[in-house]
Amino acid sequence: MSTTAVLRSEWIKIRSVRASLGSLISVFVATLAITVLAFASVGTAEAENADYEPLFFAFYALNFGQVAAISFGTTAMSSEYLNGALRVSLSAVPRRGLFYGAKVAVVGALALGVGLLTSFAGFLSGQAFMGEYAIGLGHDGALRACVGGGIYLALMALLAAGLTTLLRSGVAVLSILIPFTLIVPFVIGDVANGVAGFLPDRAGQQILHENPTGTLGPWAGLAVTAAWAAAALLAGWWALRRRDA
Repeated sequence: MSTTAVLRSEWIKIRSVRASLGSLISVFVATLAITVLAFASVGTAEAENADYEPLFFAFYALNFGQVAAISFGTTAMSSEYLNGALRVSLSAVPRRGLFYGAKVAVVGALALGVGLLTSFAGFLSGQAFMGEYAIGLGHDGALRACVGGGIYLALMALLAAGLTTLLRSGVAVLSILIPFTLIVPFVIGDVANGVAGFLPDRAGQQILHENPTGTLGPWAGLAVTAAWAAAALLAGWWALRRRDA
């Protein structure tokens, strides 16, 4: 089977599984809805606070969009471990490297496309409610943050996909990653130095700051998140190659 045919089949799988497609759509819908709700209700009031950071606040809803991105990466992989689907997939594509590479490529491409759309749409829609406090794409670091935000969402989806392949359980991965991304930032607060600054979410979100603090710069932080995702994907490939279907 050709690479193009395998890629097409993986796209059909994702499109056919409601949980995967719904999670992908939710990346955009949830981020945009929360952005509009938050900025329409407290946007200008937040701008009057002494510690207000206009660029980072513009991507507030990305914290919720990343949950949907994690869910997308998880469900796209976990569907292979339901009702013997993996055996059928490997019967059709015996080359495990081709199968895994195609699935990761499709998950990554879809997550990146939707992530970029979400990042730009969230930024622009939020600023529509900010009145005199609004910033545009010409603001220092804004374009970089919009592009980086989309890449960050794709990397979180790939991190989840790799872990799901390693653990063979979507429930386990969601139970680890979602509390991790929602709770840990509140526990460690604004501390971005030391080991905490190298966690995948904290490091990647440095790209959203106009003037990042801590050890990592914006692109270096995103590179750390990419390293986490690559490690998870490699671990997933090891598990897929070594274990029986």
